[in-house]
Amino acid sequence: MQDILPLLQDPAAWIALVTLIVMEVVLGIDNLIFISILTNKLPEHQRHRARRIGIGLALVMRLALLGTVAWIVQLTTPLFELFGHGFSWKDLILIAGGLFLVWKATKEIHHTVDPEDKPEDMISSAANTTMSAAIGQILLLDLVFSVDSIITAVGMTEHLPIMVIAVLVAVTVMLLAANPLANFIEKNPTIVMLALGFLLMIGMTLIADGMGFHVPKGYIYAAMAFSGLVEGLNMLARRRKKAGAAKTPH
Repeated sequence: MQDILPLLQDPAAWIALVTLIVMEVVLGIDNLIFISILTNKLPEHQRHRARRIGIGLALVMRLALLGTVAWIVQLTTPLFELFGHGFSWKDLILIAGGLFLVWKATKEIHHTVDPEDKPEDMISSAANTTMSAAIGQILLLDLVFSVDSIITAVGMTEHLPIMVIAVLVAVTVMLLAANPLANFIEKNPTIVMLALGFLLMIGMTLIADGMGFHVPKGYIYAAMAFSGLVEGLNMLARRRKKAGAAKTPH
């Protein structure tokens, strides 16, 4: 309590808290898109529970990582050098997570574009999409996004209470937004392709970061926002076209 009181009276601490909350919420968008797409493949009665478990695991993992801040900082220490770049545990985790995202997004795009291709494989794939399999994949990406999130938090502030509050707020926002986002994606098939494209881009960004080529997050989210705006205009145009066709007398 004595450590927290000075922070409550420090304007710089409040600014750091607000900035970190915004950053954590924005970083959580990537995780939330993946969770939404993955859980939409489950039977309807399991989706809400899977989302809550996935986001709950993200909270537990981030709080656990915050409890080992000293160890987290060491993840950025180079282990070996290759092609002039020192690879750390953080880099290896980002590369592995990026490769998984690229593989998963590419596989889902293929199934979306050509659902008639090898229908027997599609049936077996759908049958194998169980709660445990979905949670396992969510847990894997939770680890990647959690490490990235916590290292970002450590770089922005040295106060552990501020990091904990920011993580709690960000995960609460994810929990509240999970169902509306998943339902919106399910009801708008074109949004599914757009979201998969986002995951593909995010995967490539993680790989690039792991290889030492830092891509400013602002560029990524600006591209996502622009693509979302264009798709929103397309949806509005389609809706008005349908409304006009319905009013036209036959």
